[in-house]
Amino acid sequence: MRPPGGGACATSEALHKMAASGGAAVAAAEEELRGAGDSEDEAEEGAGGGGGGDDSEDSSGDGEDEDKENEAEIQRLEEQLSINAFDYNCHLDLIKLLRQEGELVRLRRARQKMSELFPLTEEIWLDWLKDEIRMAAETSEREKIYDLFERAVKDYLCPEIWLEFAQYSIGGIGQEGGIEKVRSVFERALTAVGLHVIKGAAIWEAYREFENAILETVQPAAGSVPSLEQQQTISVQLEKIHALFRRQLGVPLLDMEATYAEYEEWSEEAIPEQAIKNYKKALQQMEKYKPYEEALLVAETPKLAEYQAYIEFETKAGDPARIQLTYERALAENCLVPDLWARYTQYLDRQLKVKELVLSAHERAVRNCPWTVKLWNQYLLAMERHQVEHRLISETFEKALNAGFIQATDYVEIWQAYLDYLRRRVDFSQDSSKELEELRAAFAQAIEYLKQEVEERFSESGDPSCTIMQTWARIEARLCNNMQKARELWDSIMTKGNARYANMWLEYYNLERAHGDTQHCRKALHRAVQCTSDYPEHVCEVLLMLERIEGSLEDWDAAVQKTENRLARVNEQRVKAAEKEALVSQQEEERAEQRKQSRAEKRAAKKSKKPKAGDKRKVDDDDDGEAWGQEDEAAEQPSKRPRESGGGGDMLAEEEVEDMETETGLFGRNVPAKADGKAKEAPGAPKWKDAPRVLHNSEKDSVTVFVSNLSYSMAEPEEKLRELFASCGEVSEVRPIFSNKGTFRGYCYVEFKDEKSALQALGLDRRRVEGRPMFVSPCVDKNKNPDFKVFKYSTALEKHKLFISGLPFSCTKEELEEACKAHGNVKDIRLVTNRAGKPKGLAYVEYETEAQASQAVLKMDGLAIREHVIKVAISNPPARKFSDQPEGAGRATQSMVPRQIYGARGKGRTQLAMVPRALQRQGNSAAKAENGVSQAPAAATPCLSTEEPKKMSNADFARLLLNK
Repeated sequence: MRPPGGGACATSEALHKMAASGGAAVAAAEEELRGAGDSEDEAEEGAGGGGGGDDSEDSSGDGEDEDKENEAEIQRLEEQLSINAFDYNCHLDLIKLLRQEGELVRLRRARQKMSELFPLTEEIWLDWLKDEIRMAAETSEREKIYDLFERAVKDYLCPEIWLEFAQYSIGGIGQEGGIEKVRSVFERALTAVGLHVIKGAAIWEAYREFENAILETVQPAAGSVPSLEQQQTISVQLEKIHALFRRQLGVPLLDMEATYAEYEEWSEEAIPEQAIKNYKKALQQMEKYKPYEEALLVAETPKLAEYQAYIEFETKAGDPARIQLTYERALAENCLVPDLWARYTQYLDRQLKVKELVLSAHERAVRNCPWTVKLWNQYLLAMERHQVEHRLISETFEKALNAGFIQATDYVEIWQAYLDYLRRRVDFSQDSSKELEELRAAFAQAIEYLKQEVEERFSESGDPSCTIMQTWARIEARLCNNMQKARELWDSIMTKGNARYANMWLEYYNLERAHGDTQHCRKALHRAVQCTSDYPEHVCEVLLMLERIEGSLEDWDAAVQKTENRLARVNEQRVKAAEKEALVSQQEEERAEQRKQSRAEKRAAKKSKKPKAGDKRKVDDDDDGEAWGQEDEAAEQPSKRPRESGGGGDMLAEEEVEDMETETGLFGRNVPAKADGKAKEAPGAPKWKDAPRVLHNSEKDSVTVFVSNLSYSMAEPEEKLRELFASCGEVSEVRPIFSNKGTFRGYCYVEFKDEKSALQALGLDRRRVEGRPMFVSPCVDKNKNPDFKVFKYSTALEKHKLFISGLPFSCTKEELEEACKAHGNVKDIRLVTNRAGKPKGLAYVEYETEAQASQAVLKMDGLAIREHVIKVAISNPPARKFSDQPEGAGRATQSMVPRQIYGARGKGRTQLAMVPRALQRQGNSAAKAENGVSQAPAAATPCLSTEEPKKMSNADFARLLLNK
């Protein structure tokens, strides 16, 4: 019988050496670390052979200068950490320098501070443990090393740390209970990483080798006969090794066939049938795991997609131990992904429900991603669910407040979670209790905290609707029967700018209706009618309904008079606004009519007579004015611009086609119309006058791109663009657009042979051509595809990307990258420019992780760059507003929607409400049902017709406004 993994004597000797080794090698550890640098200097000096004394002095001087520089850098890093203790990279740099200098006391202190704030990686822990092991005394410091190992194995799943832990524990085998302690460490290591397909086998083999070494120590001397007690001890030890083999063969591990062969060679008895059956089953499972393990081996770090697929597979299989292990493996490489932590902790909360395991995972989640409020909320719920004492929950909440959230609303959310917890502790059957007073104090503290800390930091209120105060008021009214306090709270809510919103008044009215009295309900509605500016009709209806049910005749008369007066003032304001809007619209129509008439006169003049030589300059000036007028009109009417129409369009009248050919060149190379049918050639203009007109073929949109924002002074644009786009594929045709004078208009169509080339050409978007960014977009007819958008950047919240404003216009990409890379790995920087390519003082900076972006916000916001104070925030562009969408749509169904949906200032007045009564009457009379019967509108409600209003002239509109 042969012990696996090596010879018996060698194993036994190694075990005895580890057990007997005291502190002889450890005694010189501190000196070894302290003198590491000195030894290298001495070695270099000795290798120099008999160099002169001057060289020695120079070497010594250089060493002293380097030591001074390192000490100055250490002091700088320590000062920086005193200002911002959450600078992860600064911690790493400080530890590296202190280790290099051999500053053992300061090194230990620096590592301790970092471990209190952040979970440490496997490499950092191994360096720390090895340094402490070298410095530890024989027995007195051993327990401290054990405690350090216990902390190390809790941060991440680290097979190497568990292996180092087990090997170090073997060194204490000579102490009382040493063998059992080693076995305990090995068993815990197997529980933690024994199922690891790739690295689990190392723990199993080390455990077996340890048991074989124990077996060798109980073997009798050579040539002697073992006693009965020795035989029993040997038998028990052999059974331990057999059990380890059988347990390992039942686990799917890499290269498990070699382990089976080793077991066959080691064992003198036949392998049990059950062990063979378990081994074959594990082999089958291993075949299922191989694709996922191979995908992890070839994937690049952090392998998030591969781990997510692995987790889904394990979740379907349903083995809790393997699901937990796969999550731990994924988190070891993706520790800064909040969603992964959220999924893991949620799985533990709902499936395993083991207190120590669940709380440990939640604690590690918030240590890795402290900026994610969702993880803190889940942690507080888990602590309450497992009945953790109140003091610890309150301490955890205080840590959450100091975690550095990146949005003001995050602080409101964490306060709400904590207040919910405090409310569930209160027994409201008692009139007063310690828990109730604590809840009230917490509500007051929350309001004060949001007012001072959050508003000062973010320059905005995280709770514009005062949801925390509303919750407090409901608790006082419903659970404490204290309507007086509830009314005081609602009075404070209304004074914070909420009195203009109908839904806030109706919320208060409902509370009074349920727990107050009719008098206060009436008072609230009277104030609502007076103050509401978004939906006054609705609160008026509620007031009249109250008086219809409960009021006296005097109350009814007062309510009718108040509502009529209020609605009269509102309608008067709306009519004035409508008149103002109509006046602006009329002026715009008149200007457009004048431009149209002017262009028609010019075209008629060109066709009626040929310009004389003396009139050439005048005609040219007129053409310039016409060209500018066309550009202004195109800017005012985006739907008619060639870039958005993409060359296609609806069927046009014959005159309109001719005009568009002459003015915009939409259908190909344009030729200015002249009386004799010949084109005037501008000086230096390209030779395009003899080229035939080519109508745009909308069927070729898929192989065509629209190129714009080119320089008007570009010479020979067709040849230049053909050369520029040749790298994308074979160019079939380039159609530049010219003005009436033959000058280039700055845009063109590029047609390729195949669709693949057109798609590749879109990659040249924003390429600088003659000092301007060239815009390249798909050729799409926006008249037929109104929802098509070309904007290629995301307009949603991106937590790993920053928006920076206030930059100097001369700030370069390299300069900004230098300022940003100190806070993390910068993936991309985009300086925002105008159409001419000039900087606008804005930039987007993309980091690799959300953690780096959040740290950069905290450190860079308010930073001065060339005396310009910049503002830094997480990229979250506001939602785009589309003016062609009626604001009043859905008003009837959304009147009671909370105003948070519409932003901090609530939803604005609808334009439909500002339409004059004359227009309303005309719209109502025109609205008919499908059966032809007219539908009469409500007396006081504006018409909400979804049909497109009939176009009217200025005269028609004026008559309607003056109609009585």
